[in-house]
Amino acid sequence: MKILVLNAGSSSLKFGVFDLARADSRVFKGEFERFEGGKAVLHYRVGGEAGTELEREESVPSLAAAVARVPALLEEFDCADIHAIGHRVVHGGERFRSTALIDEEMLAAIEQCSNLAPMHNPVALLTIRSSQEQWPGLPQAAVFDTAFHQSMPEHVYTYAIPQAWRQLGLRRYGFHGTSHHYVALRAAEALERPVQELRLLSCHLGNGASVCAISLGKSLDTSMGMTPLEGLVMGTRSGDVDPGLFAFLQHELGLDAAAIEQQLQNASGLLALCGNADMRSVEQHAAGGDKSAQLALKVYAYRVRKYLGAYAAAMGGVDAVVFTGGIGENSADMRQRICERLEFLGLYLDTDLNKAPDLDNFAVSTISAPDSKIQVLVTRTNEQFMIAREVQQVLQSEQAKPAVPCRIPVKVSARHVHLSQPDVEALFGEGHQLQLAHELSQIEGWAAEEHVELVGPKGSFAKVSVLGPTRSATQIEVSRTDCIALGIDAPLRDSGDLQGTPTIRMRGPGGEIDTDGVIIAARHIHMSPADGSALGLSNGDRVDMRIGSGARALSFANTLVRIKPSYATEMHIDTDEANAAGLRAASDGELIVKTSGPDADIVALAISAAPD
Repeated sequence: MKILVLNAGSSSLKFGVFDLARADSRVFKGEFERFEGGKAVLHYRVGGEAGTELEREESVPSLAAAVARVPALLEEFDCADIHAIGHRVVHGGERFRSTALIDEEMLAAIEQCSNLAPMHNPVALLTIRSSQEQWPGLPQAAVFDTAFHQSMPEHVYTYAIPQAWRQLGLRRYGFHGTSHHYVALRAAEALERPVQELRLLSCHLGNGASVCAISLGKSLDTSMGMTPLEGLVMGTRSGDVDPGLFAFLQHELGLDAAAIEQQLQNASGLLALCGNADMRSVEQHAAGGDKSAQLALKVYAYRVRKYLGAYAAAMGGVDAVVFTGGIGENSADMRQRICERLEFLGLYLDTDLNKAPDLDNFAVSTISAPDSKIQVLVTRTNEQFMIAREVQQVLQSEQAKPAVPCRIPVKVSARHVHLSQPDVEALFGEGHQLQLAHELSQIEGWAAEEHVELVGPKGSFAKVSVLGPTRSATQIEVSRTDCIALGIDAPLRDSGDLQGTPTIRMRGPGGEIDTDGVIIAARHIHMSPADGSALGLSNGDRVDMRIGSGARALSFANTLVRIKPSYATEMHIDTDEANAAGLRAASDGELIVKTSGPDADIVALAISAAPD
């Protein structure tokens, strides 16, 4: 499948054609920039990643004209046989959690988000409508910078501002999501561990810059906020400032909010500190003794290091720090500055490796010392490849969508525990074995006669069901409402993902224990291989489900599919989700569409994108 990727900026258009059946998948790379006097400069490359970079002047007066010029360029370089188009869209608001095919409803929603990204979304809309005119018969999909960060918990993305403001959509969204997701997958491959087991700090450092805390494969927090202005110091953006400066500058200089924002966006950052927004030039001037350039480097590095320390605390530890982006990839000096004073975390840089990391063919280069507890990695990001891959996935999802409504049984799972054998004996007596009370629909599990009491800092629950057989580690599954009653903050996790979970006290007739392993179980579907094959689904896929009926019917996105020969096909949700959908007992739901494949599939293709 060949996919055209379009990435429009305010003064440029980047585009590429990806043949995802090839190892060296980007068969054409192009960029229009410097629209002046009815002309623009075209940078282009054919022949894969090893091709020669060329440039020429084109009679292209505007962004819309540049999009209109692309079909002829693809014909010229024998790349016109494309099957779909993917668009990078900066802001998807709260609505878009994944890549989706473009229709008029989506375009209206993107336009509604334009007030949150006034420099980016209008340009994306212009590009999408222009490309629809040029390729009216091709499927087109939008990939949102904000989508990867939709996994952030409510307490992370919520600003402490009046409710009326929050209802307008003011919250942390985060950006560079496609890059952070790609980097996390490449780091996991380099470390030879599943991304779901890792705590990563992804540093995308370029003219725009952000840090992302990626906990167990998901974005936990990120430095950019409602807009790309929040967070780190950037080329021309200020990053974090005191909001009180708006009133101060209005009073002292007579500036209105629009003028202040324009200065924070376009005349701040490195440019404001030393008169230059290009890190290479800043480093050269600093080496020559320029005091303002030296200060700019210190401010830039300090801000990144501060976020790394904060996010290490938020995740409860770090396995690796990954640098990417123009500065992250190319500035050994800035990487050194950022990593200084992080030795207390067990992070030690290897000076020689840091000076010359191998980044050819999208390699992941290790620059930490052998005795460093935290790995430090450098790699080139590949956002356009990820966009192409996600477009391919959404098209495959549409093809796998059932032609007729597919109904799947839905079971409501109340609070319960799975116990390890040592914990069984601690709670019920030495040598005790769980006793079968009755079978469950999933033949691997059964309800035990035993019950336990859960005791939290604020409250407790008596007679909590125990499910057998025993497991290697104790797991306690509760709802968000249960957490409030108990006084704990359990994370939303897939079953078995217990790292960094809170501790609670359990009491039984033979004793009591303090144990971790408390989670809010992510909704999931147990599925037989036969049903998975019939629906075109694989283990690890994620789907959307519609549950309930009438006014309280809900769509549950991002539902994990777990396929195993012993499974009977049914969806499991917790009591909060059931209450939200108005369910009082077992029911069934409608499979809407496959939304994404397992990250392992993306890793494999991301690796194969690099030429031999």
